[in-house]
Amino acid sequence: MSEIRLSAQSRTEFGKGAARRARRAGLVPAVLYGHGSEARHLSLSAQEFSRAIKGGANTVLTLDIDGTEQLALPRAIVRHPLRDHLEHVDLLIVRRGEKVTVDVPVHLTGDAVPGTLVLHELTTLAIEVDALAIPERIEVSIDGAEAGTQVTAGTIALPAGATLVTDPEALVVAVQIAPTAEAMEGATEAEGETEASPEPAEQG
Repeated sequence: MSEIRLSAQSRTEFGKGAARRARRAGLVPAVLYGHGSEARHLSLSAQEFSRAIKGGANTVLTLDIDGTEQLALPRAIVRHPLRDHLEHVDLLIVRRGEKVTVDVPVHLTGDAVPGTLVLHELTTLAIEVDALAIPERIEVSIDGAEAGTQVTAGTIALPAGATLVTDPEALVVAVQIAPTAEAMEGATEAEGETEASPEPAEQG
């Protein structure tokens, strides 16, 4: 994953009022921390940051902080629950050659055999990997997979140099026989009958 440059300014105002003013100005409050350094309060362009992480939250940023460069990895991105605008960002200091633990999306490729149902039980894997070599996704092929196939985390091929952090026994994908239309209809009818059945009368 390539590095992306982003300008940042030191922030001296704090509190909800200052945060609201920053957001009105198109900025998002951020905190940069890690490696025993004192936390630094920053302001980032909300538009530039949103553009930078379009490829995924595991994007390494080269921050230009008042003329000084610093590599950082987004650790927490807080969005407004209704308006979806950025409210706050936590950034972790990283160094070249350093390994970090990140959650990487699992992407399924191919198709299982006809008549099966694919259950994608785990959509991300936690791995330890070089900060400058974080994959955008981990691909798992289910092409031709038959009913009864199970893929656990420990059986998935990882990028060179990456180490699995997720439990190796964790189930990622399961392939089972797809229920027939008749079975689905029968289950729906049975559920409807259960909901419609009256409470048994109390015996006096």
